[in-house]
Amino acid sequence: MNDHQHDFYEIKLIERKNAHCGYRFCPLCGQTLVVSEVDHRRRMICPDKNCRFIFYQNPVPAAGAIMVDDDRILLVKRAHLPRIGWWCIPAGFMEWDEHPRQTAVREVGEETGLQIRLTSLFDVYSGNDDPRTNALLILYLADVIGGTMKPADDALDVRYFPFDDLPHNIAFESHIQAFADYTRRYRK
Repeated sequence: MNDHQHDFYEIKLIERKNAHCGYRFCPLCGQTLVVSEVDHRRRMICPDKNCRFIFYQNPVPAAGAIMVDDDRILLVKRAHLPRIGWWCIPAGFMEWDEHPRQTAVREVGEETGLQIRLTSLFDVYSGNDDPRTNALLILYLADVIGGTMKPADDALDVRYFPFDDLPHNIAFESHIQAFADYTRRYRK
């Protein structure tokens, strides 16, 4: 896929996200949803007086882990859209039956081949610049306890970068904010 196709795909995702994630019909009665003011916000609602389903477009939870070794942070290069070839903290969307801690451990393993132990909650971020959805990103601090570092699943590459020499193409603004927060709190 070339850069033009990537841009087209990202534009289409943004359009879908801004169009209530593609919701058009009531999942309860099948009526066509309409935009209406509910709770001081524009929402998609069912016009059927007996149904009145409201589609609340809420953020999607995601989790990941920050691993630092010798003032270097572990990042992965994205293998899938959006933003193929851009760098990010190993993280991903929660599965239905997971706790965020499980998500962080699973995603790091899937993307880096490493086994980790979470040491503490780092912070929570609102990720609004992902063209697929708005995310609620829960990041943990973690130590590597095993595995072999290699790009896996959703990654083209995995490596440690010095905080003072991070790649210019970081995929998400929340990750850039996490780098700044980590620097402010932990780096001497």
